[in-house]
Amino acid sequence: MNVFEGKTAVISGGAEGIGLSIAKALAQEGMQLILADINEESLVKASTELKALGASVLTAKLDVAQPEQWQTVAEQAIDRFGSVHMLVNNAGVGGEGGPLEQQGIDGWRWAVDVNLMGVVYGGMAIVPLIKAHGEGGWIINVASMAGHLGLPLGGAYTATKFAVVGLSESWAAEFAETGIHVSVLCPGFVKTRIHESQRNRPQRYTSKNTQTNATESAELQIKRYVEGGMPADLVGKRVVEAIAAKELYIFTHSEGFREAVQKRFSTIDTAFASVSSSQYLSENP
Repeated sequence: MNVFEGKTAVISGGAEGIGLSIAKALAQEGMQLILADINEESLVKASTELKALGASVLTAKLDVAQPEQWQTVAEQAIDRFGSVHMLVNNAGVGGEGGPLEQQGIDGWRWAVDVNLMGVVYGGMAIVPLIKAHGEGGWIINVASMAGHLGLPLGGAYTATKFAVVGLSESWAAEFAETGIHVSVLCPGFVKTRIHESQRNRPQRYTSKNTQTNATESAELQIKRYVEGGMPADLVGKRVVEAIAAKELYIFTHSEGFREAVQKRFSTIDTAFASVSSSQYLSENP
């Protein structure tokens, strides 16, 4: 039995990259799609591509950092399809890279508003729709391996992706009794345009004192990693496989990252162990 067929998914940042790859994979499973994205030109192209595959698609312009726009998307989804079963919080930006002292406050606000608050606003607008029909459903929040491992010179990106991982764990517990399964996608490097996020940066996150350029070495390093990454279409297929298996953490890469995460966990465990030898805390659990 195909649990996805005939169901409806709302995908933010769905016009390209990982969002579009998930849309394609869900379309192959027979899902109806609401593609929401800040880039209208990309939306037209993505919609054409999906309709050629036989998908039923509604497009909506969306700045995920604007909660009122999320509400409009929710209304459009119900008007078109009658119900919503899945939310894919995919929209994200790279923020400003480089040393801390070279990162602007506007850049931090931009990253937090899109990468974290965009997920929150999406949940506030769409989760009530999923709960309303009582059939359960899915929430997929897109984080990153940077949500498990600190990314040097990428403080804003790392902080927001760690937050999305924690938020997903919280939601997984909160919605466990509702039949809504929560997953958090944590890919390694994927061939997308995340390193070109500045192209969609709203004017409100740019002031006369804004520094929008990362150090040249940081930019080149991230560009090289991204362009040498996994093809985006593989990510969508992996997501469908993982949510069908009810996985909480969806990983796309193993080599290198697994060992690094295990090292982090080992360091944390060692820190816990040190409490037992503390002259101040060992007798006061």
